[in-house]
Amino acid sequence: MPADRNKLEHKFNRVDLEGQDGRIAGYASVFGVVDLGKDAVERGAFAKSLKTRGTGGIRMLFQHDPAQPIGRWTDIREDARGLYVEGRISTEVAKGREVLALLRNGGLDGLSIGFRTVKARKDARNGIRRIQEADLWEISVVTFPMLPEARVTAVKAGRLPTAREFERWLVRDAGLTRSEAKAVIAGGFASLRSSRDGAAGESGLAAAIRHAARQIQQTRGTK
Repeated sequence: MPADRNKLEHKFNRVDLEGQDGRIAGYASVFGVVDLGKDAVERGAFAKSLKTRGTGGIRMLFQHDPAQPIGRWTDIREDARGLYVEGRISTEVAKGREVLALLRNGGLDGLSIGFRTVKARKDARNGIRRIQEADLWEISVVTFPMLPEARVTAVKAGRLPTAREFERWLVRDAGLTRSEAKAVIAGGFASLRSSRDGAAGESGLAAAIRHAARQIQQTRGTK
């Protein structure tokens, strides 16, 4: 971390943690989404930085503190949605174990990228700053989220999700109500169809469930 690290900007994102072994996967940034600071990161903003530093050059920290590394990122890449990351929180050190415990009980719920803006443009009409190039230094586990759409989806434990985890995906990512999610889990899609009025909404609901299924498939992949 450079001596002028306090000049780095930070963007906070939601994190959901499941599993036991400390491996996490998800999105540290989502392209085109305006956060609470009225910033939006554009696709390709991290490309140059990732090429220069590589995954190994981006640190995994706790609360942006360079004195508190808590693991390492094993894969950081841009895709059509945003900045996708995979890594492992180290359970061999005390701070890593503490962070995992806090994530599991809800004491921590965020990720934050630490970066320096290289190129950006501001929309005079609405005041939104669109970040076109960012020099990425680190990605931290933090307390407060700023961009709810970007989140770590799971710890990768090499197993199927539990019913509770699947319910969270259906509510959070597919936009179902909690009662609808429970219906899907208990009786499958047919039981949910019976609770909907008419056929008009079925195609949208099916698409939503397929989206949630893709999220689960992504978190089950291994490197």
